[in-house]
Amino acid sequence: MHRTVLRLLAIAAVAAPLALGACRRSEEAPAPAPAPAPSAEVESPPSAQPPAPAPFRVTSVEVGNAIGADKRVTTPTATLSPNDTIYASVASDGAAQSVTLTARWTYEDGQVVQETQQTIAPSGPAASEFHIENPDGWPTGRYQVEILADGRSVGTREFEIR
Repeated sequence: MHRTVLRLLAIAAVAAPLALGACRRSEEAPAPAPAPAPSAEVESPPSAQPPAPAPFRVTSVEVGNAIGADKRVTTPTATLSPNDTIYASVASDGAAQSVTLTARWTYEDGQVVQETQQTIAPSGPAASEFHIENPDGWPTGRYQVEILADGRSVGTREFEIR
C-alpha cells in the first residue's frame, strides 16, 4: 500500500504543475488578431452640392441716350433731348428658366408711349436693353419707364425731355 500512495503522490506531483499551467493559459486571453489594413480605395464623403443659384431679381434700371456692347447705358442721365433715342438698361442677378421682361414707357399723366417685351433665361448677372425712338422728336415733359418681370413691377426710372 505504501507503494500505491507513493505512486499517487508522484503522479500528483507531476500532474499539478501541468494542471496549473493549463489554468493560467485559459485565464490569459489570447492577443486579438490585428485589424485588417485599410484598403487603398477609401470611400470619400459625398461631395458637397454647389448652392442653388439665387432667384432672379432686377438690381437696377438706368436710362440714357447711348448704350454699350454690354447692354448697359454708357452715361446714365435723367435729362434727354427731343431727338434722342432713349435707352433703358435693366441689370439683373440670379437664375430662372424663363422671365418675360416688359418695358412700359409712359408720358406725363401715365399715357403709354410704348410697351415692349423680351424673354430671357438668366443664370447669373445679366443686362437687358430696351429703347424707344421718335423720328419726329419727343414732346418735352416728364416720362417714366417701368420694368416688369413676369407682369410684376420690379423697377422704375423717371426722366425728362427738354
